[in-house]
Amino acid sequence: MKTAIIGLPMVGKTSLFTILTGVHEATRVGSMEARVGVAKVPDARLDALAQIFSPPKVTHATVEYLDFPAISKEALRDPSYLASLRVVDALAHVLRIFASDTVPHEKGSVDPVRDAEDVDVELILSDLVVVEKRLERLDKERKKIKNPELDHEHEVLLRCQSTLEANTPLRALELSPEEEKRIRGFQFLSQKPMLYVLNLGEEDAPRLRQVEDEYRAGALGGRPHTAITAVCGKIEAELAELSPEEAREYLQSYGLPESGLVRLISATYALLGLMSFLTAGETEVRAWTIPMNSTAVKASGAIHSDFEKKFIRAEVVNWQALVDHNGYPGVREKGLLRLEGKEYIVKDGDVLVIRHG
Repeated sequence: MKTAIIGLPMVGKTSLFTILTGVHEATRVGSMEARVGVAKVPDARLDALAQIFSPPKVTHATVEYLDFPAISKEALRDPSYLASLRVVDALAHVLRIFASDTVPHEKGSVDPVRDAEDVDVELILSDLVVVEKRLERLDKERKKIKNPELDHEHEVLLRCQSTLEANTPLRALELSPEEEKRIRGFQFLSQKPMLYVLNLGEEDAPRLRQVEDEYRAGALGGRPHTAITAVCGKIEAELAELSPEEAREYLQSYGLPESGLVRLISATYALLGLMSFLTAGETEVRAWTIPMNSTAVKASGAIHSDFEKKFIRAEVVNWQALVDHNGYPGVREKGLLRLEGKEYIVKDGDVLVIRHG
């Protein structure tokens, strides 16, 4: 799972990337190259299961984040910038909410809705160039040969063109699975799910959830395939330097139940329709990332392709039951361990043991 962190200059996106991944400025290669880092997906369930099984290895799910130079017309014309941006699964657009006399906003004032729409316009224009070029080539090809496939592609791209010309991102265009498949190869930027990350000042941190709700109810809310989360970059930077116990106390002093980064990663997961199932034993406790509504046989393929091919049954138990009853003997005794077949829909937090040939 790749998520691009984008935004205008001086909004705090690089600081956020560094806090998430621990990757520092010195590792950027070239002025338009994205920096890559990996963040562990926080998961208290793994910690609880590790207490039961005491394995030598605990493996969290991970999210790959890419920190891009400030987005602009010039950047979106740069081939390396565009190529890196096209392969990501989602965009996390950092929007500046904090005011600062020492960090000027490039547009002279703080207005996150304006900034969100300005960046969307740049993505839309970039996609429109791709659509128009392809339509030109299709017109020539369709004059030479009769091919229903070319006609179907032409029809879908005309709908895309119409949407983009109306200044609407392609993530708002409803497409059938067949239509979506036809344009998937173009990797349109404005079609990618968008997470708006509101970067608050320290004075607004106690109101973090309230600010989130205000923006959800306002101009940024209700947009297709988008989500909103809020963080306070200054607080997150402080938390990164503290022990877990000190971090909990520090968060409590602001009335916050968890760090903004935990919610940012969770929001990215939800936006992409992902979830985790778990495996637990004496050798390893691990989280595995799969799409929501995956069957047991598909989930087994996340562990190993052979498990999917030779799947027989899955032993399934909820992680909390496994913790509450101190491991597998306890859940077996209580009849809480179930045998499920290929079509079982795996739930977030299920612990699976795969039986295979």
